[in-house]
Amino acid sequence: MKRRAALAIACLLAGLRATPANDATRISWRTLQPGVEFATAGQLYIVRADPAIARLTTALASETRSAPKTAADWCRTSRLAIAINAGMFKDDHQSNVGYLRHGQHLNNPQWNDYRAVVAVNAQRALWLDLDAEGTERAAADYDIVIQNLRLITKGRKNVWSANGRQWSEAALAIDHEGRLLFLFSRAPYSMKAFNALLLSLPLNVAGAMHLEGGPEASLSIHTGGVDLDLEGSYETGFWPHDSNERQWAIPNVLGVKR
Repeated sequence: MKRRAALAIACLLAGLRATPANDATRISWRTLQPGVEFATAGQLYIVRADPAIARLTTALASETRSAPKTAADWCRTSRLAIAINAGMFKDDHQSNVGYLRHGQHLNNPQWNDYRAVVAVNAQRALWLDLDAEGTERAAADYDIVIQNLRLITKGRKNVWSANGRQWSEAALAIDHEGRLLFLFSRAPYSMKAFNALLLSLPLNVAGAMHLEGGPEASLSIHTGGVDLDLEGSYETGFWPHDSNERQWAIPNVLGVKR
């Protein structure tokens, strides 16, 4: 309770206005640094980054030859203004579950059956559904390529059905202007409901992928007068309670440079 109260106070001090998630007309954006904006919609935290202005990057334990760190620690050691999970990771606590490349560094060289890919270079972000042929070739010239579990297709289709499971969520989306949306909710959702929420908000979502759920879901923001280190908690069958009060160490983050 103390942790959540501190976060609420931090938001107020930052001049943010919490917005009811069902009010599609009242998301208020605050500029944090060039190309980076911040808003809340109910209990959903949203960072919007324009890759043509903001410098997007990754911090990977396999590339830095370091141990996994919390998102807050990745911000400190890699000079990041924003850090969110890059995706779920394997039992080696290094490798992304899907394909992941940063420049010439291959964190995981193997493509799996996950259907969403984001590719980023210094000018733009490319969002790909792996249903289409040539996806892997299309991403080859991009500096960052990450494959993850798909939530919403490029055609704005919610691909999840009800399954009785819910969790705190860290997700990544893209809007119709090519801006990336870093999304975090400590409040647990089923993915069907979470996707429906994203599609109902005035975010112009044109695709979304799952990054991480439960207590490992993380988002850190340290720029523009906002200092937040957010951690998830509830996950059906793994951490079925709202008791987590710290970020967990994670091996890979997607972020924005200060």
